[in-house]
Amino acid sequence: MPMLRLGTRGSPLAMAQAHEVRARLIASGVAEAAISIAAFKTSGDKIQDRPLSEAGGKGLFTKELEDALLAGEIDAAVHSMKDVATRLPEGLAIAAVLAREDVRDGFISLRRGRLMDLPKGCVFGTSSLRRQAQMLRLRPDLVIVGFRGNVQTRLGKLRDGVAEATLLAVAGLKRLAMTDQITEIVEADTLLPAAAQGAIGVEIRADDRDTARAVAALDHQPSHLAVVAERAFLDTLDGSCRTPIAALAVLANGRLDFRGEVISPDGTRHVAVTRSALPQEALRMGADAGQEVLARAGADLFGVRG
Repeated sequence: MPMLRLGTRGSPLAMAQAHEVRARLIASGVAEAAISIAAFKTSGDKIQDRPLSEAGGKGLFTKELEDALLAGEIDAAVHSMKDVATRLPEGLAIAAVLAREDVRDGFISLRRGRLMDLPKGCVFGTSSLRRQAQMLRLRPDLVIVGFRGNVQTRLGKLRDGVAEATLLAVAGLKRLAMTDQITEIVEADTLLPAAAQGAIGVEIRADDRDTARAVAALDHQPSHLAVVAERAFLDTLDGSCRTPIAALAVLANGRLDFRGEVISPDGTRHVAVTRSALPQEALRMGADAGQEVLARAGADLFGVRG
């Protein structure tokens, strides 16, 4: 087949994800020589002086890749699905979601063994408004500081004493072979993950049948359905980096079980919902759960739309 051009961000984690997609394509029968990988520096990578919530939220890590797709410069973009805006640019589609990695967050500290062992008033670093809100809900005494940068940069900030602890996605640390950095894996019952955390998606031009056929073998239906439900919840709440939203759907025993929550940034207000539905109802279920949050919380309580 013609050259299959994959696009990705240039961070170590993004490159690891692109190479995982490449390896799976080769395993599915695509010739190794037919796959190339091009790295792009996205707006989210360039903006380091302020929180992403102040710079435009979701889409900052995907815009340049999507522009390259629409311009025909690449055939597929490899994304962390939690970075992808819930509404794609016209003409683009998520063609595959790989089998999901560990959805949990990893607690990392050079001095404390467990998240709840943090001393009163200590400094906790995170770039995620969701993690900030969840941590303040658990520990309102903590002092939160911004912690932008890739995995290596954030670990460096810990070593430099910018903060005493942080949280990073276990999935990313696994893909970087850095799980030895994890002090404690925090269960989803304690910290519900971001929507689509741990999932890699492949975005293509919607009318590109050749690429759609090539990546079809990579699609893991249970993971894809879970991501659909979580992103529908997010979309209903106008989810972005400006709104602390968490969601997790799991396919088990023929049912898709869903949990979602919205928390105020200071952790003082919280609305949680649960659902269970047939797999084919993933989209409707996620949207319905979001509507329940809006009905219970009020459209403007957490800065979400009605």
